[in-house]
Amino acid sequence: MRCERRGCCAMAIMAKAPRVGDVKTRLVPPLSLVEAAMLSGCFIRDIAHNVVTAAGHAPIEGYVAYWPPGSEDAFTPLLPNRVRLLPSRRLGLGYSLLDAAEDLLTAGYGAACLVNSDSPTLPTALLVEAARVLAMPGDRVVLGPAEDGGYYLIGLKRPHRRLFEDIAWSTEHTFGQTLERTAELGLEALTLRCWYDVDDPESLRRLMADIASPATDGVGYPAPATAAFLRGLLSGAGALSFETDRAKLIGG
Repeated sequence: MRCERRGCCAMAIMAKAPRVGDVKTRLVPPLSLVEAAMLSGCFIRDIAHNVVTAAGHAPIEGYVAYWPPGSEDAFTPLLPNRVRLLPSRRLGLGYSLLDAAEDLLTAGYGAACLVNSDSPTLPTALLVEAARVLAMPGDRVVLGPAEDGGYYLIGLKRPHRRLFEDIAWSTEHTFGQTLERTAELGLEALTLRCWYDVDDPESLRRLMADIASPATDGVGYPAPATAAFLRGLLSGAGALSFETDRAKLIGG
């Protein structure tokens, strides 16, 4: 869906370059460092395509807000043509989120949504809902709570710095503290359906179960790149480190 920037939501995936030893290290074991990096790349690929799918239903333009600077080549093979790269300016999650929001809103977009790179099965409908709510008149914040106490999405129409200050990032307090900030600012806050991140062996086990037996209601995004990679590992095509811990991972 083509849109003029003022009437469009810029949706940026917050992502680190999927380099060996730098990403998804909490999944090692049961994965090897190489497999964890490859899985991270699959997540980025699927979430980017999910954003493009959402753009067919709401005025959305896709980005990847990436770290570190100079890692563009790690992302280019993963992204559809309609998803652009946005370099992060500062290290640290709070800084990166604020900088991405400021950069996109300064570029003329009517709203900015910042999405994590840990939820490859996030339902497309939630991305569409976030963009549509932000398109309504008036200032507001949209939050997508994660089951671990963080959030998978934050959407805003103005770069409210306070939303990213004094937050205990990557803890069970992140979402609640962000809601407190919206109240301090007197902002309307809309909360989306809760979803899960994949960042430890337990959540990886859940992802694999969802891929093995997709929900009949088709709610979750099918994440084809992630699904193909994990099926390859389970079929024995992966490295020996995975084979060693496979029974433990799948609950066998």
